[in-house]
Parts: sequence; structure tokens; C-alpha cells
Amino acid sequence: MVSTTVRPASRPLNFRVCLGVPAVAAIILVLLELTSLDMDLAKLFYDPVAGDFIGRHSYLLENILHDRAKQVVIAFSVLAIFGFIASFYVDKLKPIKRELGCLVLSLALATSFVTPVKAVTAVQCPWSLEQFGGHETYSELLSPRPHTEKPGRCWPGGHAATGFTLFALFFMLRDRRPKLARKAFVLAFALGSVFSISRMMQGAHFFSHNVWTAIFCWLICLGAYYWILYRPAPKAEKVNKTQPVSA
Repeated sequence: MVSTTVRPASRPLNFRVCLGVPAVAAIILVLLELTSLDMDLAKLFYDPVAGDFIGRHSYLLENILHDRAKQVVIAFSVLAIFGFIASFYVDKLKPIKRELGCLVLSLALATSFVTPVKAVTAVQCPWSLEQFGGHETYSELLSPRPHTEKPGRCWPGGHAATGFTLFALFFMLRDRRPKLARKAFVLAFALGSVFSISRMMQGAHFFSHNVWTAIFCWLICLGAYYWILYRPAPKAEKVNKTQPVSA
């Protein structure tokens, strides 16, 4: 359980790492658009004999890792909202009101951005493409979209966000419970990765779609943390050299 003591000063935040790693990853993803990596990885999960992706109709991937997993994260988000509301009235929760508020905001932003971005980008899913038994034409992320009656809705990866949105839990715990925060980071990264691979096996997304999702979710949760919770320790005052130093 998160400590209910007075909110401490934040642990040092290395912006070169927190912003630099996502920036480098984004540049690499843009460069990968010049290669066939996405298509090559998708082909690993496609069975040309059956004419479908190997996980397209998998009960485990669709019903458990997709539907049930999404419901669990939604339930967690609802509990976070109730916790935040309760923090205005319950004495034990009042000291972590800001943390709960940051958690709720991060979860909301990291999941709600996906649908409108999908509508704007109109990127096709692998299962819709001619190479995988569909009728749509493949186009790179930064290329114009071929005319179609059914615009794609596959970038960024939506289900991956269900896992990567839990980066919010890492930032909520970062200053009060750093060890637990690290476990939350591993959980978020692991769940996001599992959900990403499962949807790739179903033909719902390319590899890059899910990595972009991880970048967006991280930056959103980082931004919410910096805005709401980040409180760096005050810089130590310089010793007045004109005054004698006490023993």
C-alpha cells in the first residue's frame, strides 16, 4: 500500500533518458519504414495454406488476452476513479489524492488518444491487405493512403495501449515506493508486449504500430507525472564563504 505520509520531494528525473530513449526509438521506427521489417514479421504469423493468420480465431488470444484482459484493465481504471473520488472524503486516502488524480488522468489520456489518431491516420491492418488475403493496398505510415471505401483503423495499436497505459502506475508509485514502482514498470512493459505480440499473431497490427503505442503511452504518463506530481528537491544553498565554518 502506498505510504500516507506527507508527499516527499520527487526522486531525480533523468530527462535525457525519459525523453531521449523514446525520441531515438521514434527515429528508428521512421527509418524502418524504408525497410520491409513490418511485412516480414507479419509473414511469420501468416499461414498461406489456410489463408489466414495463425492466431486469428484463437480462443486464448481473442477471448482471454484481448477481451478479458481489456476488461481487467477497465476494472482497474474504474477502481482508480473511485479511489480518487474517495480521496476527497477518506482521511487515509487524502495524502495520496494527487497521486490518484495523476493515475486517473494518465490512464484516461493513454487510452483515449488511440481512437481519434486511428481515424486521422487511416492505416490498414495486416489482415486487410492483399498480401494476407484482404483487398486493401499497403502504404507506409508517412505515405499517402490509396483510395478505399474502408479506411484503416490500425495505427497506433489499441490493445497494446491497454498494457502500456499501466506506465501510469509506475509514475504514481515512483516517489513514494520506488521498488514497487519498478515492478509496476516491468508489469506495464510485459503486459503491453504480450498484448502486442498476440495482436500481431492475429494480423491486427504490425510490429511498429505497437512500438509507437508504447512511446505515446510513456510520454503521456511522463507528462502527467511532471505536471501533477514532480516536485524536485530544492537546490542546496551555497555556503557563504565569508562566514566561518562551524566545527
